[in-house]
Amino acid sequence: MAFVPKQTKKKVEAGYKTIYLKQTLIDQIDKIAKENDTSFNNVVVSMIESCLQEDEPGGSSE
Repeated sequence: MAFVPKQTKKKVEAGYKTIYLKQTLIDQIDKIAKENDTSFNNVVVSMIESCLQEDEPGGSSE
């Protein structure tokens, strides 16, 4: 099943972090963002939130 990012939500309090990624990973995330008409940032945040939910007891295991 292909990853589908969440729809952009109302703005919430946020902070800034810098991360370094392999160019191949950047390219894959850019492709997902374009396919879903969303931002690179939204895809990354959606992926992180999805992974964190799966690690919680009772979390999703898609």
